[in-house]
Amino acid sequence: MGKIGILLINLGTPDAPDTASVRRYLKEFLSDPRVVELPQWLWQPILRGPILMTRPRKSAHAYRQVWMEHGSPLAVYTRAISSALQQGLPELVVDWAMRYGNPSIASRLEAMVAAGCDRILLAPLYPQYCGATTATALDAAYEALRKMRAQPAIRTLTPYYADPAYIEALRASTLTQLAALDFAPDLLIASFHGMPERTRLLGDPYRDQCVETARLLGEALGCEVRVTFQSRFGRAKWLGPATDDSLRKLPGQGVGKVAVLTPGFAADCLETVEEIAIRAKADFIAAGGHKFVHLSCLNASRDAMNLYENLARRELAGWLER
Repeated sequence: MGKIGILLINLGTPDAPDTASVRRYLKEFLSDPRVVELPQWLWQPILRGPILMTRPRKSAHAYRQVWMEHGSPLAVYTRAISSALQQGLPELVVDWAMRYGNPSIASRLEAMVAAGCDRILLAPLYPQYCGATTATALDAAYEALRKMRAQPAIRTLTPYYADPAYIEALRASTLTQLAALDFAPDLLIASFHGMPERTRLLGDPYRDQCVETARLLGEALGCEVRVTFQSRFGRAKWLGPATDDSLRKLPGQGVGKVAVLTPGFAADCLETVEEIAIRAKADFIAAGGHKFVHLSCLNASRDAMNLYENLARRELAGWLER
């Protein structure tokens, strides 16, 4: 029999923090009908006109604030997760890809098959399922597989928003980071990436899964974990309450010290480092807050690797034993 592989999939990143690279990335990302659910004849002129003419420069500035020596945070940490998981599961072939940008899902699937993998677990690194994240990552994988003459057997990682191993990883990571602070937060906020309210009304389970993650984490920690949603875009109504609005109001409600974690993100990225750790902190302090901290994502921590090894062995049951 051939080898068993795991392909870790994350959202995506531009190749460099410059306007041209960001424009290419945003064009691919925002052209996905899973991400923007508008008729293409209506959306594409808007995208190719005012959005791609103005937004890339602003986004490039944001990326430059968080860019690391070896790439964007999302690429650096996803690569680190892949490397650590390979060390923990040496009997497997572990690789990683991005839904948008590089390395592409198609290119890594081809490489894994060329390396002898005849069974592959597709593992989108999204604890909570959403059509605009999990589903579109699998769409891209299936499209790549459709073009293969000889296909590997495929399994997909189920959403793990309520998995005990995931909740335990969040609990342990949160307690470790809180213990290192020089203050005790008045409130712990779980900020999840936002989605248009319309997606929930159409049956997407994302919001409910986010709320359940926060509820279980709150029970594990023995404290309130308040849910908010970030990264609004456009004029449509989005899931609420909004993270930025909530943080601006908290000082007036007597909350002067706050810790924000982002449990919908497996790895730190633009939305966690620039949007939360930099901009949200500035908003909170400007509104009268005193202490603010963004708790890092699981990234490639020991807590994270315990989680991913647990999930991998469970999802590969039967294959591994053979």
